[in-house]
Amino acid sequence: MSQGSNFVDYVKICCRSGKGGSGSAHLHRDIRTSTGGPDGGDGGRGGHIILRGNSQFWTLLHLKYRKHIIAPDGLPGSSGTSTGKSGKDEILDVPLGTIAKDAETGEVIFEITQDGETKILTAGGRGGLGNWHFKTPTLQTPRFAQPGEAGKEEWMVLELKVLADVGLVGFPNAGKSTLLSVLSAAKPEIADYPFTTLVPNLGIVSYRDSKSFVMADIPGIIEGASKGKGLGFRFLRHIERNSVLLFMVPADTERSIQQEYEILKAELQDYNSELMQKPHLLAITKSDMLDEELVAEMKKELPANIPAIFISSVAQKNLVELKDMLWTAINS
Repeated sequence: MSQGSNFVDYVKICCRSGKGGSGSAHLHRDIRTSTGGPDGGDGGRGGHIILRGNSQFWTLLHLKYRKHIIAPDGLPGSSGTSTGKSGKDEILDVPLGTIAKDAETGEVIFEITQDGETKILTAGGRGGLGNWHFKTPTLQTPRFAQPGEAGKEEWMVLELKVLADVGLVGFPNAGKSTLLSVLSAAKPEIADYPFTTLVPNLGIVSYRDSKSFVMADIPGIIEGASKGKGLGFRFLRHIERNSVLLFMVPADTERSIQQEYEILKAELQDYNSELMQKPHLLAITKSDMLDEELVAEMKKELPANIPAIFISSVAQKNLVELKDMLWTAINS
C-alpha cells in the first residue's frame, strides 16, 4: 500500500457520549433504624469522548473506518450516599495538528498541537443528584432523586494540518519531491507530471552535530488554489502549520523567477495572510545546467528581500548551504 493510500487527513465520525447515571432515592434503613433519612448517592457521569495528541501518529488512517465512537453510560448512585461509577472515557489518539470541527456548522472547536494534550470532543452527561441533596427542614425524607443527563450524539470532522519545520512551496514539477528524497530518507513518488504528490510527504533532514528538522513536501499549488481550484484548499491547509516556507522555482521556468515567486506568494496571501509573517526562502532548482555567467545574470532578477540560493538535487549542488539557511531561519 503506497503512502498515498495510508495518508488520511480528513475523517467524519459520529460521537455518542455516555448518559449520566441516575441519582438514588434511597432512605437509610438498618437493624436499629426503620425510618432513616435520605442517603441516596449521585449517579456517575457518562463517558466523555476525548482526543489526545500523539506525536507517533502522522495520519488519521486509524479512524477512517471507525464511523461510530460510543462511550459507555455512568452507573446509578446507591445507598450510603455512594456515587455511581463514571462511564469509561473513550480516548482517541490523533496526530499533532489535528483540528476538531462541528460537521454541521463547520465551526472549529479546538486544535491539538502538543504531545499528550487531551481535550474533550463530546462531553458525557452529568450524573443525577441523589435524594440527600434535596433534604430541607420542611422536607426531611425526599423520596425523589434527579435522573442522569442524557449523553450527546453529534457528527464531528477531524482534519489534519501537517506540523513541520519547513514547508516546500512551488508549482507542480518544481523539484520538491526530489529535494525531499535527497535530503531525507523519505521516498515520495517522483515523476515528471503535475500533481504526482497528492499527499504531503514528511521527511526528517539530518543536520550537523546530530541535529535534525522536519520537512514537508506539500502538493504543488496552481494559480487559483486559494479559490479551491485544482487540489486547492485541502493542500494549502498543510502549509499553515510549517514554521519556514521554502519557495521553489525551477531554473527552466517559462516565466521569470520573480513572476513565479509573486504568483505563489499571492496564492498564499489570498488563502491566509498570516502565512506572509513566516520566514520565506527561495531556492532556484534544477540549476546544475547553468554556468556561472548565467547564474550571475539571473541573480540580478531575483526578488528583493528574500534569501535565495541556486540548487540542484540531482547534482547535490549547494544542498549543504541550503540546509544551513533553513536551520538559521527555523531557529531565528
